[in-house]
Amino acid sequence: MRKKFVEYAIILSVIVGVSLLGLTFIGVPAVTKSDPLLEEIRKKVHEYEEAPTDAYIDRVWKKTPGRNGLKVLVNESYQKMKKHGKFDPTLIVFEEIPPKVTLKDLPAAPIYRGHPEKRMVSFLINVSWGEAYIPDILNTLKEHDIKATFFIEGKWAKEHKQYVEMIVEQGHLIGNHAYDHPDMKTLSNEAIKKQIDDTNDILEAIIKTRPKWFAPPSGSFDQRVVEIAHEEGMETILWSVDTIDWKNPSVSVMINRVMKKLHPGAMILMHPTEPVARGLSDLIEAIKAEGYKIDTVEQLLSEAR
Repeated sequence: MRKKFVEYAIILSVIVGVSLLGLTFIGVPAVTKSDPLLEEIRKKVHEYEEAPTDAYIDRVWKKTPGRNGLKVLVNESYQKMKKHGKFDPTLIVFEEIPPKVTLKDLPAAPIYRGHPEKRMVSFLINVSWGEAYIPDILNTLKEHDIKATFFIEGKWAKEHKQYVEMIVEQGHLIGNHAYDHPDMKTLSNEAIKKQIDDTNDILEAIIKTRPKWFAPPSGSFDQRVVEIAHEEGMETILWSVDTIDWKNPSVSVMINRVMKKLHPGAMILMHPTEPVARGLSDLIEAIKAEGYKIDTVEQLLSEAR
């Protein structure tokens, strides 16, 4: 019995060996040398990859967003390049790697700009008057396919609901600009919270979402204001470039003022004024000519590249 079992085992081993041998020669291609293009991509990976950067609090610029890193997807990049038969950095496929620390992880602090290497800027349009110029401003933004952030006063929104709806319908971001344009740093804690909450309630009733961004009127605030806004789930937004449009400058003066101070991550303050209504199109073209994208505060402050 034991002898027969051994014979069967030998026969089975031979059958399996022959089968595997057949697979080797018939079904599985022989190993060849690596593709030179694939090897070149692998060697150059380190030249194009970037580590993510964490959000941090800058001594001057305060709360600063992080930025996603870049990881080269070798196989995907190879598939795109092999059609052309040579290495082409414009065909590299990347995966964005998020940072470990984001804005949400930082303590309460104001925000003046986006990431200093992000070639994007945002228009901050503070609204507590100037409704006569809003349609023209919206038309210009639409013509250039630009999204802005409108920080709207609660009292104004209550009286001009149709304009708020018009702004939202065109895909712009809505922020909170307090209820009746007070000097926030002179208010009690209770009054600060009421200014923010009352405005959020009014805006939420109109746009169906609660604003996450707060711009203190006239840029006046103290740490209490920032912390109370933070407790309400909001970031306090300031600016790094000012049009000073409320002084009614000429269009050329306003544009030159902005362009001299333009930088990656800039947040550009403006209002619904005549200079902005007349000069916005030229300003957009000048900014784009410098290689910048223009988008909402939410996009500017995201970790996305």
